[in-house]
Amino acid sequence: MEKEIEKEYFELLRFESVGADPSKRRESAACASWLSRWLGNIGFAAEIIAPDDGSAPGIVFAERAGAEGAARVLVYGHYDVQPADPVDEWETPPFEPTVKDGRVYCRGAQDDKGQSFAFLCGLRDYLAGVGPGEGLNIKVLLEGQEETGSAFLMKKAPEMRRRLAADVLLVCDTSAANDLRPAIVAGLRGVAHLTVKLEGASRDLHSGVYGGVAPNAAQGMAELLASLHSPSGAIAVEGFLDGIEPPSGEELKAAEESSPDDAQYLADMGCEPVGGEEGKKAVVRNCFEPTVEINGIHSGYGGPGSKTVIPSTAVAKISLRFVPGQSNRLAVDAVVAHLKSHAPRGMKLSVEEVNYGAGGFRLPIASPIFRLATEVLAEIDGRGAAFMWDGASIPVVSVLRGASGAAPLIVGWGQNEDRIHAPNESYSFRQFDTARLWGRKILSALA
Repeated sequence: MEKEIEKEYFELLRFESVGADPSKRRESAACASWLSRWLGNIGFAAEIIAPDDGSAPGIVFAERAGAEGAARVLVYGHYDVQPADPVDEWETPPFEPTVKDGRVYCRGAQDDKGQSFAFLCGLRDYLAGVGPGEGLNIKVLLEGQEETGSAFLMKKAPEMRRRLAADVLLVCDTSAANDLRPAIVAGLRGVAHLTVKLEGASRDLHSGVYGGVAPNAAQGMAELLASLHSPSGAIAVEGFLDGIEPPSGEELKAAEESSPDDAQYLADMGCEPVGGEEGKKAVVRNCFEPTVEINGIHSGYGGPGSKTVIPSTAVAKISLRFVPGQSNRLAVDAVVAHLKSHAPRGMKLSVEEVNYGAGGFRLPIASPIFRLATEVLAEIDGRGAAFMWDGASIPVVSVLRGASGAAPLIVGWGQNEDRIHAPNESYSFRQFDTARLWGRKILSALA
């Protein structure tokens, strides 16, 4: 990596653009301004589209006109990052880029500042060989709210149909296969999330004086959340699984070729891959089936020693992943209905912060754009490209696909050791350089 690019990359990483945190709005705005200027410096007409009330980080939208009749390309990425918490588990300052053993440690080093900026550097490389009014017609869309569901962009995208119209949608926000073998993501699960709250007594109570009399919110929440799954791990919410489209034999075979085996999961996670329904392969559970996951439970006392109380309230965060065929709205409503019907006696239940998100999708692996990508990736890596169905989600991709009319091409260069969404996130120079090379080569091929 050239020193000038490293300098730019590190400047971008230092912005504490945590989109979920209202106190970081100024940092997010500064990050968006930096990206807008950067795109302007390489020949784009760039602007920031933001809500008037400042309720969400702005969208950076930039355009560069190419040759008349040339292909239209829409590049999507996001500049928001996850919170650094728990900060005390970081070995280096979370927003100060630190280089160790060929890797850059920083929040956002990979997800998605590193990945998207590397691709943008490849875009700049491509434009270096293209004159004014020549080459592709390119649009760049960078948002600051992906990690919390892209609410503002979800709202704006349908209004921007004419501006977003494109032939190909390029996304660099996913992983490669093991040992950085190139991978084309042929499907993503959708995602939604919600918050559940249980309230019992008007205050925390003495567990001796009131034990056996007062309902316990922590216990009630544990019982309520346990009801979401059967003992086998299968989702037990009536209506949640309606409409699921199973993978084809070709898709399942391709997914098995690129997915980790149980030993690799054990080495990566530090535990056996036993989540989900018993009797089904990990590749099926991760790539082709939906999930209901508990992201956090908060109730009562969790400090040192003991505090003999009966908690009066309990809060849980839940995320849902969807696959093709499911209606994300009907699935969320089914979970809400289940929670209400299983509310523990003597307690008040409320469901808050319901974000319906977006559904999942799968793409035909024999499509022309995939054939082109396969050829380009074979030039980058002699092992050729694998096909992957990512268990993660980029909810707005399906919305952008509909608004722009573009064929999605999702190729990323993440690896498990990057530790995204966790302390000590990192991205190697090798990964950055490969993502940059991919950006230049796929744009050249599309032209």
